Amino acid sequence: MGNRGQKRMEMAVDLPEDKRACSSLDFRPSTSNSSVQTHLNSTNSTPETHHNDMDTSSSASASSRSEEEPEKDSGYGSCDSDDGDPRHSGLRELQRRRSSGDLGKLRSILGSLSEDGDPSKQIVALTELCEVLSFGTEDSLSSMMADSLSPVLVKLARHESNPEIMLLAVRAVTYLCDVFPRSSSLLVRHDAVPALCQRLMAIEYLDVAEQCLQALEKISRDQSLACLQAGAIMAVLTYIDFFATSVQRVALSTVVNICKKLPSDCPSTLVDAVPILCNLLQYEDRQLVESVAICLIKISAQLSQSTEMLDELCKHGLIHQATHLINLNSRTTLSQPVYNGLIGLLVKVSSGSLAAFRTLYELNISSILKDILSTYDLSHGMSSPHVVDGHSNQVHEVLKLLNELLPTSAGDQCVQLVLDKQSYLAEHPDLLQKFGMDILPMLVQVVNSGANIYVCYGCLSVIHKLVYLTKSDMLVELLKCANIPSFLAGVLTRKDHHVLILALEIAEKILQKLSDTFLNSFVKEGVFFAIDALLTPEKCSQQLFPVFSGMQLCSSSSQKSSGREVLRCLCYAFDTGQSSTVSESGTCWHDKDSVHNLAQKIRTTYFSPELFGSEEGLTDILQNLKTFSAALSDLMNVPSSNDSPAQNEENFYSILHQIMEKLNGTEPVSTFEFIESGIVKSLMNYLSNGLYNGELHGAYCNLSVVEKRFEVLARLFLSPSNIISEDFPLSVLIQKLQSALSSLENFPVILSHSFRQRNSFATVPFGRCIAHPCLRVRFVKGDGETCLSDFSEDLVTVDPFSSLDAIEGYLWPKVSVKGSKDVQSDCQAIDQMNSESLSLPLDAKSIQGESSGPMEHENMCADLPPLKHDTMTSDLVEMQEDEANVSVLASEQAAASKQSSLGETSSLHESCADCNNDHTCKLLFYIEGKKLDRTLTVYQAILQQQIKSDDEFITGTKLWSQVHTITYRRAVESQCDDPQKCLHLGQKFSLLDRVEAHMHFASLFSSMFACKLASDLDKSSPIYDILYMLKCLEVVNRFTYHLMSHERILAFAEGRIDNLDDLKVGVRLLHQNEFVSTKLTEKLEQQMRDASSVSIGGMPSWCNQLMTSCPFLFSFEAKCKYFRLAAFGPRQVQPHPPYNNSVAVSERRQGASGLPRKKFSVCRNRILESAAQMMDQYANHKTLLEVEYDEEVGTGLGPTLEFYTLVSHEFQKSGLRMWRDDHSSLATRNSLQVEDFEIVMSPFGLFPCPWSSAVDTLDVIQFSDVLKKYVLLGQVIAKALQDGRVLDLPFARAFYKLILGKELSLYDIQSFDPELGSTLLEFQAVVNRKKYSESICGQNSTFDLDSCFRGTRVEDLYLDFTLPGYPEYVLTSEADKKMVNMTNLGDYAALVVDATIRSGISRQFEAFKSGFCQVFPIELLQIFTEEELERLLCGERDFLAFNELLDHIKFDHGYTASSPPIINLLEIIKEFDYEQRRAFLQFVTGAPRLPPGGLASLNPKLTIVRKHCGNSADADLPSVMTCANYLKLPPYSSKVNFLASLASIQLFVFFFFWIFFAS
Repeated sequence: MGNRGQKRMEMAVDLPEDKRACSSLDFRPSTSNSSVQTHLNSTNSTPETHHNDMDTSSSASASSRSEEEPEKDSGYGSCDSDDGDPRHSGLRELQRRRSSGDLGKLRSILGSLSEDGDPSKQIVALTELCEVLSFGTEDSLSSMMADSLSPVLVKLARHESNPEIMLLAVRAVTYLCDVFPRSSSLLVRHDAVPALCQRLMAIEYLDVAEQCLQALEKISRDQSLACLQAGAIMAVLTYIDFFATSVQRVALSTVVNICKKLPSDCPSTLVDAVPILCNLLQYEDRQLVESVAICLIKISAQLSQSTEMLDELCKHGLIHQATHLINLNSRTTLSQPVYNGLIGLLVKVSSGSLAAFRTLYELNISSILKDILSTYDLSHGMSSPHVVDGHSNQVHEVLKLLNELLPTSAGDQCVQLVLDKQSYLAEHPDLLQKFGMDILPMLVQVVNSGANIYVCYGCLSVIHKLVYLTKSDMLVELLKCANIPSFLAGVLTRKDHHVLILALEIAEKILQKLSDTFLNSFVKEGVFFAIDALLTPEKCSQQLFPVFSGMQLCSSSSQKSSGREVLRCLCYAFDTGQSSTVSESGTCWHDKDSVHNLAQKIRTTYFSPELFGSEEGLTDILQNLKTFSAALSDLMNVPSSNDSPAQNEENFYSILHQIMEKLNGTEPVSTFEFIESGIVKSLMNYLSNGLYNGELHGAYCNLSVVEKRFEVLARLFLSPSNIISEDFPLSVLIQKLQSALSSLENFPVILSHSFRQRNSFATVPFGRCIAHPCLRVRFVKGDGETCLSDFSEDLVTVDPFSSLDAIEGYLWPKVSVKGSKDVQSDCQAIDQMNSESLSLPLDAKSIQGESSGPMEHENMCADLPPLKHDTMTSDLVEMQEDEANVSVLASEQAAASKQSSLGETSSLHESCADCNNDHTCKLLFYIEGKKLDRTLTVYQAILQQQIKSDDEFITGTKLWSQVHTITYRRAVESQCDDPQKCLHLGQKFSLLDRVEAHMHFASLFSSMFACKLASDLDKSSPIYDILYMLKCLEVVNRFTYHLMSHERILAFAEGRIDNLDDLKVGVRLLHQNEFVSTKLTEKLEQQMRDASSVSIGGMPSWCNQLMTSCPFLFSFEAKCKYFRLAAFGPRQVQPHPPYNNSVAVSERRQGASGLPRKKFSVCRNRILESAAQMMDQYANHKTLLEVEYDEEVGTGLGPTLEFYTLVSHEFQKSGLRMWRDDHSSLATRNSLQVEDFEIVMSPFGLFPCPWSSAVDTLDVIQFSDVLKKYVLLGQVIAKALQDGRVLDLPFARAFYKLILGKELSLYDIQSFDPELGSTLLEFQAVVNRKKYSESICGQNSTFDLDSCFRGTRVEDLYLDFTLPGYPEYVLTSEADKKMVNMTNLGDYAALVVDATIRSGISRQFEAFKSGFCQVFPIELLQIFTEEELERLLCGERDFLAFNELLDHIKFDHGYTASSPPIINLLEIIKEFDYEQRRAFLQFVTGAPRLPPGGLASLNPKLTIVRKHCGNSADADLPSVMTCANYLKLPPYSSKVNFLASLASIQLFVFFFFWIFFAS
């Protein structure tokens, strides 16, 4: 029977292939199994994928609305209400008349059936009855009629001689339950259930048995107890293998219905069903397996109080099957709730059964649980262990199971059972050690990654039990796999007393067992100082021990649930022995002095008094590092002189070298020692010369000093000797900084579980409906204000995600005084002062727009001050017109405004912009006397004030119900002092001579130190220093090539090297993941999943500010989610993704699922023209575009992806004069045949072709046409990002830098034109050498002008002042600059650089930007790196590994993973080269590249089914439905025939670029 699932799949092939592929059985349940599907949908949050890409836009919109608006009750009415339509009144009257007629028919039929007459007449009557019931309604029947029909139908169902009568009678019973659900009780009263069970156990006729299953399923919904008592479970399951899969699902649905309402005294027959259910778990049908799992979960829960019954369950292989299903390598993908339920089943069974306990250890359960914890996204965890949608959180269930597998106390369990479990572990220490080696490092990683307070407590509980149960000799080995002392030191900085008690108990137990081994490490890692800080916090100053000073605002306060949830004490969170009533009402096990008493006991017992308050507590390494830190500080304060800079650089190099030797030495440096030494602060202060924290040392020219110091840093980290060494110094330092950041950071995660998406009216700032709750605010004038009037309204509702600038725009006209002339004149004088001191020069062409009409005020409804963008006004007009999209667009505006600060210079204006466009801050806002940060939203500002206050806060219903008082005052002083100072720094150095290549770093350093980190982060905090140090090192890593090239040029100029070939450098960059903070990424993920995160303005301010200033701290997946939230508003989120989707599902295709869909018809022969028409119409509309081709059938995802691919190829065609390396003329292009068209061959990527401002036409191509194509390109790329489409555009890295708003320099030219770039670098080196020689020797320079460039005079190169490769591009019109010589070589190099990456391409890129920004602001992309941006635009370059293919492909309709054609296909894919893989992807999905995340991110999932062929399968070709990623594969007889068919497909792909086969 084990192979039965596979056989049933093969039977399904008998249906016509095309009908099967698109039938209702594939995409929705049939009538027969609708109940099963209904039930599973209630428990399975990830139902089968519905391939609805081909639905109309109206149906898609309706679907999205139904998901997005759960709060709308029927009491409020519906837009589709038919109450007032006279047509519907007529229909109701017709229905009443029909019901009356049906009742008469039923009486007649009942009379015929009651007579014992001719069987043929009974068959006719039953047939008529079934027909009446099938079309009837509940009004057609009465209870009396149902009661009369029931005994008759039950009697006929028992008919022994005529199977047709039996079948029709049971079918009538089924229809009766459907049309009149209350009839199930009447049927039970007349013994219908025993009659149906009798027919099932006899199983004489298969169709009768199937109909009995249908009837039982209907009855079991309301009469589960009667079904149980009648033995329906065994009747249903006994012969289940004889039925088809769809019928098996119905049978299992009956068992599920019964098991849902099991009585306390379960009959013994229930256990008899367990062997059959366990066998069914081996089947391949997911729906079937999930139903079986639900039954077993309910049964085990009911039997959990009986050890004997639990042991009986284990005898039938329940533990083995459940363990196999939760294994990540299992082929059966379960929904999250069912998966969690299976883990809960193991918890209950192992809790009460020694046999289950032993079996789990023998099955190596620790390895499975380790894999679950390592792949599960911890940010999906809720902040409490309470159930969500009826199912506990997955991590919580895993931790409960781990706690059960480590028995230390009996609780409500049998004491003897606990002793037996402990004895088993004592007899098998190898199993316990293996368990600990698997679990301990993972638990430490979970806690360190920012897990919430419940998960943290659960992990510590498991660690404590593990330490308690492990013997001393094995504990040493166990603790080696995790740095427990460092881990405990970090945990002891928490403030929840439950967590502290557990951490102290773990420390005490380790010291009790291994005091000699761990005592010194506890001092070294800071555990001793943490314990001392708990006892005497006043002794721990910020300077002495900053790690432990103050109380950390951690998850215990910042991750609290609120609203309707009642929190229970953590003491009971993982106590499975206690009943729920006891655990909910129980008091805490610890009193208020527990922490102090235990800490005092540990300090007195294990630490000597000499350690307290003396230097003896400091290790040698810590004292050495403190010495280095002091040396750096002394070096900072050395008075400047002519010789001091060079000497200081050498001293700095020496100190830095010693620090790195210490960090990378044989004796490890602990995180505590690294932080406590102050080395980061001293190093950062010296590197930046005080710029990073505003302590400017000297004049603006100190940026050149900063540059020199960074060169020293690069020389140490990037020197050739270190490049080839195994230990990369930069990597060592980054690891220390990341560890320190994880230990110190205390950024709060604010969860608002009471937040509900509902419509409300916000008076402020724009008076309109929003799709989220409002804040209730009272605006009060500050005391002593004479220039402002009182706000007239007592209480107003405010959009929580609006900026303070938008609030000011609303308040200012209402509170500015206009009555008194004297007062008004005073106010005007103040206005003038503000204007003079605050106004900043703005570009006249800045994107804000010139009008100051009413719509400009709407621009201010944003998270932050408005983005200066000309499409924002039109977007807001659209927002007013389309009420349904208000929330998406509002959050979109908010995101745009916030992200306008992503550019380091544009952020300088943000606090000085307001909706009146006079660029002055007119009002200041205060809460409880504390001024609010204008860069925050109202919601963020209130949260920040609560965080800073000493009181513990809960963001729940109280936040939305209470009245917040905000005080406003007249702004007098400039709010932009610091940004202006930084702005002037940047402007000062932008005027330096660009010929000097190294001066390109001036703007880099000035912008680096002008950047603002989290506003609520104290600059004296070690976290501030660590973040800035990481930021600097990330910049150094990105600019490795630039820094090393610059160093070589200087070496050549100074004569240290003489060969120009030595200018070439090889670099080894650290991977960007080295800079990612796992803990901060997890926190951001958790915050974005919170209900309040409908925009980035709904998250704590640190999320936005760190993403802006330090985006490298977050993973690519987290940045993608943040970007989509910022750019397009909240997405529709599936609440329970499949458990084993370890790769983050791409948000590209899901993110736009809530947008309305629009179809657009395009012409395949005029792709660019069609694209232009599409963008003209929809570029600034927030709609999901789907493509259909003229005179072709089919629309949806596949054709749309193909369209974007075709557009990508059109933009790459030669003759457009858009890209470098495109030197073909239009005439040449016109002479080519259709099949001979050329694509610009640019091996290093596409980069804009330079156009001289003096040239408007080239080869009959108008420059204006080129600009239009760049506008279109920007529109297409932005729209593809918005809609989640993959492009096939191989841009150069330098072009991505332009998109990200980064400045290009001489060193970037090599990335897209290596020959030109290297030549220009050599020219620059020669020029610098000549200047250096002249500066040293004056006119007596020995510089050899005759052989200055590779033994050749520059004049002999015969270079003129035209751009290389572009003779029409004249670099200068100066008369003395016709030919290049040694005198003007520097000017020539500078002009070539300018034409290549600045003036020659600026107009094209501005056109690109203007097109892009019509869709959304391009600044939002600046959180990505160049490589990440390529993944975002063009998807994954690499195909999945062979062993990962099976995990992300669904096999159906006759195929399984072991089918021979599938094995052949996977082997062929493995052998594909890069181009063949592109062709295969193009064929199956419509795009040659996978979306970000790879094959796992395809939505819908790639599905392969068996294709129904005619005479010979080998002669047929595969076909696809690209709209559903659905491949129909003929059952080829051999791999050779398979390859032949694929070769035909590849030719088709390569020559026609069209892959959409309609079925």
